[in-house]
Amino acid sequence: MTTTAEVFLGIIALATLASAITQIGVIVAAGRVARRVERLADQFEQDLKPIFGHLNAIGHDASRAAALATAQVERADQLFSDFATRVEQAMDNVQTSISTPMREGRALLTAVRAAFQAIRELRQNGRSRQSRSEDEEALFI
Repeated sequence: MTTTAEVFLGIIALATLASAITQIGVIVAAGRVARRVERLADQFEQDLKPIFGHLNAIGHDASRAAALATAQVERADQLFSDFATRVEQAMDNVQTSISTPMREGRALLTAVRAAFQAIRELRQNGRSRQSRSEDEEALFI
């Protein structure tokens, strides 16, 4: 082998050694970064566990409150429905209790009016008979 070939062979060996050292350094750094990321993920998970627990409790309370509100709204709806039915029945009773005597009173007033009309007609018929008989007597003479 020639000296030039030995020099180039030495340069190749040094370059291979440098590449291997660099790769080992990168692998060690990547291992450190992976451990740091793993610790960070564990810490993040520990920090978020209570938050998720609180969010779960809040969600449970919110669903319970919504169920209670729904029950109250249904109860209020039933109450107003019953109230409207009772008011309607009361108004029907009032209308019946007022309209029946009014019809009877109207019938009574109609009867009284008819009686007065009959009396007027009798008076007018009596007066007209008298005036006819007087007129007939005046013509008779």
